[in-house]
Amino acid sequence: MHLRLGSIAALATVALAAGPLAAQEAPRIEPQPTSSAEFDAAFPAPAGEATESVPVIQPVPLAEPEMEWPLGEAQALLSYIEQVGTEGLIPGDYEPAKLRELIAAGESPQLSEAASKSFSWLVEDLRDGRTPMDARVQWFAVDPDRDLLRTETLMRAALGESDVATVLNSLAPTHPDYAALKAKLAATPKTAKKERALIRANMDRWRWLARDMGDVYLITNVPEFQLRLTVKDKIIRTYKTVVGKPGRTATPQLAETVTAVVFNPTWTVPQSISVGEGLAAKVRSNPGWAKANGYTARTGEDGTTWVVQQPGPGNALGLMKIDMPNPHAIYLHDTPSKQFFDHDVRAYSHGCIRTERAVELGMTMAILGAKMPADEAAAISVSREYTKVPMTRTFPVYITYFTMGQDIDGELRAFDDIYGRDKPVLASFEAPRKLKTSQRKSDEEIIKLDNPL
Repeated sequence: MHLRLGSIAALATVALAAGPLAAQEAPRIEPQPTSSAEFDAAFPAPAGEATESVPVIQPVPLAEPEMEWPLGEAQALLSYIEQVGTEGLIPGDYEPAKLRELIAAGESPQLSEAASKSFSWLVEDLRDGRTPMDARVQWFAVDPDRDLLRTETLMRAALGESDVATVLNSLAPTHPDYAALKAKLAATPKTAKKERALIRANMDRWRWLARDMGDVYLITNVPEFQLRLTVKDKIIRTYKTVVGKPGRTATPQLAETVTAVVFNPTWTVPQSISVGEGLAAKVRSNPGWAKANGYTARTGEDGTTWVVQQPGPGNALGLMKIDMPNPHAIYLHDTPSKQFFDHDVRAYSHGCIRTERAVELGMTMAILGAKMPADEAAAISVSREYTKVPMTRTFPVYITYFTMGQDIDGELRAFDDIYGRDKPVLASFEAPRKLKTSQRKSDEEIIKLDNPL
């Protein structure tokens, strides 16, 4: 145990060495629900999950600044467009022929208008991704770069103290996978069209995320079934995962924030199971079975009966849950069904992410995010008592979907497209570029996937 504690403490020390994290008092979140392995067999998942309609906000075209472009800067812009294929983009999207013709005619208002538009389009695609929102299935990770790296500011820099290529190159994602994919694209023959298309699609997926993902963060690639604890873009620990089944319970793509670690969690069972599947009635009619499986029931003033599974090794959340508040009720958690981590394809859950060695991860988060001594974190983890540890330092969690990238051993390879999300992205690259709008995430329905079974 002392060796394990030392290892966990060392992990947190490495993460802390990356530099200060944002100090922020995390809100207290009420515990979420669950059920055991026996309950999994006795009460299969409900036919449908709760959904939440997304408010309809009509997107508007992005405003694109217009500035005066001297011939030298316009020529530099044209040169950048002609080689932008190395970034996995399509030079023809940025109207190089029109720009070339206007450059030949000399400085003019028409040249400034065309150059401003081409530059704006390049910024939008290099910063935010070329793929339109309607081709990003279950995409709910809002990229902050549009607010942090404003097109107008970048254009002024390109025309002023800096230069066009330097400004545009500064928009590239900093994660090592982007550079690896870019190198792979350069080394792949142009005749290998399918492979090149897949590389381009996954380069673009990195642009959908924050350019700088932070010093310390958790990131899971759903098709790879792996979670990484990452410091300065270097992996310091990996954990196998079990993710959502294809269909309505597929795990969405998110960028959220860890607010708390819950040791020995409880689970308030959804009404679709406790009432719809008859669990509440079984708990009341068979107290022996209920006690053996950790279930208790209470009836509210409105007559609603709630079933709660108490902490314990049979709890379907296992012994640890990481709170990362989001409308989908997605979280990382332990599981009593450890055997599924031995499978190669691990898409069995109802959306939430079951995590291997979850208690170790939770202890690391408590040490790192709440400055909790390792001995105290260890004692809480084995106490069998519900304990919520709010984070005083917060850090991001990214739930991503890459079908090509570096695996946990650093080898660049393809992963199975388990949810069929490649097709619309690939198709969008075959179609003309769409004008960008104010839309920042998918307008698909939000499915509340708070069922860890």
